[in-house]
Amino acid sequence: MIFLQSYNFSSIKFAFRLFFSYLCRKESIMPNIEQKKLMLLGGLRYLLPVIEAAHHHGYYVITVDYIPENIAHRYSDAYYDVSILDKDAVLALAQKLEISGIMSFAVDPGVTTAAYVAEKMGLPFQCSYESACILQDKSRFRDFLAQNGFNVPHAKGYANEHEAMSEADSFAYPLMVKPVDSAGSKGVSKVNSKESLHSAINYALHESHTGRFIIEDYLEKVGCSSDSDCFTVDGDLCYCSFSDQLFDEKADNPYTPAAYLWPSTIPISIQDELRSELQRLMHLLDVRTGIFNVETRLCTDGKPYIMEVSPRGGGNRLSEMLGYITSTNLIDNAVRAAVGDIVDDIMQPDYNGHLAEVILHSDKGGLFRGLIIGNSISEQYLLERDLWVKEGQLVESFSGANKAIGTVAFKTDSRQNLDEIINSIGDLVKVVVDYK
Repeated sequence: MIFLQSYNFSSIKFAFRLFFSYLCRKESIMPNIEQKKLMLLGGLRYLLPVIEAAHHHGYYVITVDYIPENIAHRYSDAYYDVSILDKDAVLALAQKLEISGIMSFAVDPGVTTAAYVAEKMGLPFQCSYESACILQDKSRFRDFLAQNGFNVPHAKGYANEHEAMSEADSFAYPLMVKPVDSAGSKGVSKVNSKESLHSAINYALHESHTGRFIIEDYLEKVGCSSDSDCFTVDGDLCYCSFSDQLFDEKADNPYTPAAYLWPSTIPISIQDELRSELQRLMHLLDVRTGIFNVETRLCTDGKPYIMEVSPRGGGNRLSEMLGYITSTNLIDNAVRAAVGDIVDDIMQPDYNGHLAEVILHSDKGGLFRGLIIGNSISEQYLLERDLWVKEGQLVESFSGANKAIGTVAFKTDSRQNLDEIINSIGDLVKVVVDYK
């Protein structure tokens, strides 16, 4: 067995690349007048490959949020302490700095702010501010889908608990309760009876930035749902990927994704139908050029559903993983699109193998002691391991995507080998934690 503690080689190599790109930047702390300036909202580690790509193209990178300790700020050229939820404050800063482009890559709360700033300043963005507001509000998105003839669960949004509880007898159980504006499955609950609705609403409200939530039909899926990244060029869906999204039923939040597999096992005919419907949606929303995170599923009623679409790269390193098995560098193209530079001739994904990304997490809170990976797996199929915590660091239970402690990726030549790994993942990969 391999016992990994406070080090892991993929993280070290990536950090070295970032540090090297940092050293290779212009000596002045201010950008050259010719340099394009890219503003990134947020400071999570998902932004590190975005910063690396931007520096590769010579862009000056500005990161913005209200948490100075976030890791991305160590590698950007400048950091500003401004809430990404305050769109007018971010706009004022962007105008003062005369930015060339803005992104909220893998940072859901900043998407509408980024669209707002881009529209006010005439900068490139994946869509208009109005379209972004529709996509980022689950209630408005469900209404838009219904009005335009898409498959959609029956759903209704609410601004307060009293209104929802007064209609509790009209719902068909089970149902889902979600914040209208959260990502990473935070605040999401399945409700089996009226008696559980009150706590589910409070949980959703706790995770909502706007104080609004949605109640919708529970859709029983066939096989695996999909969560993956796509790319449009002038509104055409040139790159549309699907994954198999897996969950840990023992986790605090069993709706938080725990693994992703590519290519998807969703039937090809269903993938084709979803791709066609996604393209129709993109045209209706008059989207432009850039990256989108898309969640879809096939349900027991025989219908495919578009569950979520967001004008940003997905969390959990989805674009990075797709780079391992397709020829398209989504992050590099997204960065160029954000500042108006020409992107590659992007084609639909052609997968060169089978890949699984496992989201490392702890079932309970405690002190992290290490990661154990079986020798045979690491030698033959382990592609990458990326630990985000050190030995002795406090980790929390897996209640949302923000509680992940790292990732491991496996690449195989056959789906059978990949399934064998995933089916025994609990024995092959062990997160060692001293529980509190």
